[in-house]
Amino acid sequence: MLLQPSSDRTSRRAHLPQPTTRATGSSAGQAIISRSERMQTLLDEARMLANTDASVLIQGESGSGKELLAHFIHQSSPRAAAPFIAINCSAIPEHLLESELFGHVRGAFSGAINAHPGLFEAANGGTLLLDEIGDMPLTLQSKLLRVLQERSVRAVGATHSRPVDVRILSATHCDLHSARAEGRFREDLYYRIKVVGLRLPSLDERREDIPLLAAHFLEEIARRDGKRLRGFSSRAMQALCVADWPGNIRELQNVIEQVCALSTGTQISLAQVERALHGSSFKRLSYADAKARFEHDYLTQLLSLTGGNVSDAARLAERNRTEFYRLLQRHQLDPAQFRRSCDSTRGAGG
Repeated sequence: MLLQPSSDRTSRRAHLPQPTTRATGSSAGQAIISRSERMQTLLDEARMLANTDASVLIQGESGSGKELLAHFIHQSSPRAAAPFIAINCSAIPEHLLESELFGHVRGAFSGAINAHPGLFEAANGGTLLLDEIGDMPLTLQSKLLRVLQERSVRAVGATHSRPVDVRILSATHCDLHSARAEGRFREDLYYRIKVVGLRLPSLDERREDIPLLAAHFLEEIARRDGKRLRGFSSRAMQALCVADWPGNIRELQNVIEQVCALSTGTQISLAQVERALHGSSFKRLSYADAKARFEHDYLTQLLSLTGGNVSDAARLAERNRTEFYRLLQRHQLDPAQFRRSCDSTRGAGG
């Protein structure tokens, strides 16, 4: 269970904690919900990048929210009123991907009965997300590089190019450094798509967000399905907080979908959560690992709450300063980082 600030600043319902960041990620109303310092820093950087046309490479594990972050950059940019189009480069066969990206003219190949504008033209004036770009075939990488250099697109079978004005965002879960070294990804294209790089933390790296995300998904799904679900039992939430999430936020959302679908009461129980977890890739932690994880998250929350003031944090934890410092050293936590974060937030008017 996340540590909550005083009751006059947040909800009294501990199982439905209030997010400190709710950034709209798309016109459909999706949101990036977080109280993680790492995510707050990332979103601050994304907002700055949104005001430029710099190509951004978003890296992160599958299910961590790369497309949602790309939506956020687009919606925060001067191009927000123009199209946002995403294409998964790994989901489309190579012989179709070129036509999808660049379009084709009538008769360009067997079955090309009509001319087809590509996604570059469809996204003109807006943003194109090349998702899982690390899986793009080498032959297409060279053609993509030409488009990015010339800012024009030649459809398959066409004799001339058309200018396009498109902001390019790319995303991948692959290690492009290794791909470049192994000759699977062009180095010149890498530097073209990565003017700036952003790395999304995994859910394990922003574990303090699990209660927020679980509560958000529960509320959203309950509203959609017309169910009266008021939250999780404390043990159910603890089970979610100590579970491993190799599928990241997407897997967490899937688990909440399952418990909502099978719920007949108003509160989600531990048994319901465990059933859904065992149906996913859940791996139960040992007691020692779960305790260490809880301690780390608890200390992080205390330091965030007190702005890195060790005396105040130790008092809230009901521990003396010496013992509290030993705990911080064991978990490699530096109070100064939290003081800097607090000071910068104050300076920004937060």
